[in-house]
Amino acid sequence: MNWKLKRLRKDYMDTPIPKELDEVVHNTINRKIKKPRRPNPKWIIGLAAAILMFMVSINTSPAFAGSLSKIPVVGSIIQVLTIQEIHVNERHYSADLKIPKVRNFDNKDLENSLNQKYIDESQQLYESFLEKRDQLDEKDGGHLQLQSNYEVVTDNDKILSIKRSIEKTQASSYEVTKYDTIDKQKEIMLTLPILFKNDDYIDTISAVIKNQMRERMEEDPNKIYWVRDAGVKDLPPDGVFDHIDKKQSFYINNDQKLVITFNDYEVAPGYMGTAEFIIPTEKIEKELVGNAYIK
Repeated sequence: MNWKLKRLRKDYMDTPIPKELDEVVHNTINRKIKKPRRPNPKWIIGLAAAILMFMVSINTSPAFAGSLSKIPVVGSIIQVLTIQEIHVNERHYSADLKIPKVRNFDNKDLENSLNQKYIDESQQLYESFLEKRDQLDEKDGGHLQLQSNYEVVTDNDKILSIKRSIEKTQASSYEVTKYDTIDKQKEIMLTLPILFKNDDYIDTISAVIKNQMRERMEEDPNKIYWVRDAGVKDLPPDGVFDHIDKKQSFYINNDQKLVITFNDYEVAPGYMGTAEFIIPTEKIEKELVGNAYIK
């Protein structure tokens, strides 16, 4: 094992699991134990044991931690890693939550706010899953699945973009994607208003996206986007795409292009899934503050 790998493993093994996450898991488990469940009261005890075993394993076994964490190293300093996984598999109910953590920021306010956000999101998802599961049990059962994951979609000297995806399945499936895009050198969160001189980018980008929607539908009859003047029948009364939001979800890819994203059902029928549109830089260069991020 070379010295870089040894150092990486040592850094990872020295990373403590946040106290907040322990409290979230244990408080939720304790609360659920106090409330009796009709079908299987041993479920929570089994989950508690599984989580305890996970925590012990990740802190004591280099092989386990190495295979589980799959740490993507971003640049030479900032890291994104999996600090916790929660798995539920009970009859018709399943949940798989993967919780990321960022570290090695000089800007600790930014680092802590990101990590707290990831913990809070996971807590809310987990508690909502348990509540929905109990409701289904009271109504003669049903199927419920929840998955949350993350991915580093951009990794270069300037930009870090982290994608978080959440998929819920009950009668139908629904996916939500969220992105955090960070200037790694200045250690600040990037937003669309930061990237552009004024609000003119809203109309400019919206026009580009509408054209791309129409072009995609012309090329593939199976694709449908809710956009006017494209021959789409039965457009939803409240779902026709007109313009992006001022703080629309986006990321900057490794080619330093702006990518605008939409969740399920926002601009297209559910079978189309989430949607992404790469915006040609020449279409927006007049509105950009500069070319430090987008080229």
